[in-house]
Amino acid sequence: MESRIGYGMQPRSVEKDEQRRMRAYKIIFYICAAVMILITAYALAESTREYLATGKVVIGEVLVNTEFPMKGSVKLVSYLMIVSVVGWFCIMKLGSRKTENTSQTVRSILRLVVLGIAVITFYEFIYNFVVWNALMTTDMLINNMIRIDMLKIEYPSTTTPWNLVFATKMFLAAFVISAHAFYVLSRPDIKVLSEQV
Repeated sequence: MESRIGYGMQPRSVEKDEQRRMRAYKIIFYICAAVMILITAYALAESTREYLATGKVVIGEVLVNTEFPMKGSVKLVSYLMIVSVVGWFCIMKLGSRKTENTSQTVRSILRLVVLGIAVITFYEFIYNFVVWNALMTTDMLINNMIRIDMLKIEYPSTTTPWNLVFATKMFLAAFVISAHAFYVLSRPDIKVLSEQV
């Protein structure tokens, strides 16, 4: 009799665990979203102020130069990279059942789009990292100085260059997100293939 009662209660505890897990993912996602909004709003406000004062802005520089909670600690660009990836992971955990129920055609199209994004972001990550490394080496050999956080690339526009620390970290985050999305969209097909074998 006791074993029946224990057995009957097991699905409820599994359901409760699932609900707790989903609630935790929601809370973490909301925290990540709030941090992303705060960092982006701060960056836009500071960049606008800088543009109005100088007529030029380096994309991402304010996030690389701002350390939080105090000088010498983590840069805002690192926080933005981390919360972007963690927030994405939480969203995928919350909505993974919906992706499994989409049609094969829609999933195939989404997979192709995400694969394209993954290839582009991987290329941009490698490109920015190589340029950043080359400029650091040039600085050390020719100018005898190290300016890791100050290096920028004046491409595609000279009026709005990109800070290389910002570009490298954000393209890395975009690659991780798109690679994870490709994996999630491919997972139902992998299960079907493994069942056929």
